[in-house]
Amino acid sequence: MTVIEFDVALADGRTLHAYDTGGGPGSAPDDRLPVLWQHGTPNIGAPPAPLFPTADRLGLRWVGHDRPGYGGSTTQPDRHIASVARDVAAVTDALDLDRFAVVGHSGAGPHALACGALLADRVAAVVSISGPAPYPAEGLDWFDGMGSAGVASLGAALEGRAAKERSEATAEAMPDFTAADEAALAGEWSWFLEVVRPALVNGPAPLVDDDLATVSAWGFEPALVGVPAWFLHGADDRVIPSSHGGWLAGQVPAAELRITQGEGHLSVLTHAEAALEWLREVTG
Repeated sequence: MTVIEFDVALADGRTLHAYDTGGGPGSAPDDRLPVLWQHGTPNIGAPPAPLFPTADRLGLRWVGHDRPGYGGSTTQPDRHIASVARDVAAVTDALDLDRFAVVGHSGAGPHALACGALLADRVAAVVSISGPAPYPAEGLDWFDGMGSAGVASLGAALEGRAAKERSEATAEAMPDFTAADEAALAGEWSWFLEVVRPALVNGPAPLVDDDLATVSAWGFEPALVGVPAWFLHGADDRVIPSSHGGWLAGQVPAAELRITQGEGHLSVLTHAEAALEWLREVTG
């Protein structure tokens, strides 16, 4: 797949940097299902190259964008999770896409759900992989099972912007990856190095904004997701424990849940082919 990069000018004066494997704005229509990739924290929005062969087989077209502050997208301090719906609408409008699916990994899981709640007239289905539940979530011990690095990072976000910025300025701990995660990073998912490094070039500000949005009011309730949703989570995930995926699946009306034994936060992506097959099945 060839990835075309382009910019979208927004009405509020911001710019979104976007990606498309369908030729970009003005390209000829095709019959593939567009799938909006919502990237994790901290990444840029380039679509997931390890999943290109599966997308080819299933007739899927990848689209993505850098969230505000990442890559070529203008910063938007104090954004919330629901803010992504307007940005996704702008990107898909630029590509003349009326119907699409959304896939989000890690910190982007909530952003994918926001599209399912706020753009339900255009979104065909949503997949959330390794995504967090809102804070607080009734009946969920939010930090239970989370590794020390995640507790420190997201705990600082709960204290506000100043505390989170101090935390990022002094953070030395690596993410709470499992051996399975490390093996995935050493294999085909070494692709993450291509999207993490450019996301950090301008410093931690967009990461700070992401984490503040994660632990603040999302701007919608998961129960308002009005489209089919599939939740994929690794049973051994120590970055975002699988209990978060279970809680979310219990809130979304048309939800399916798969907890994959032996997998962590990143290694569960080795099972993402099944998520794309589910998307193809439910969207026809």
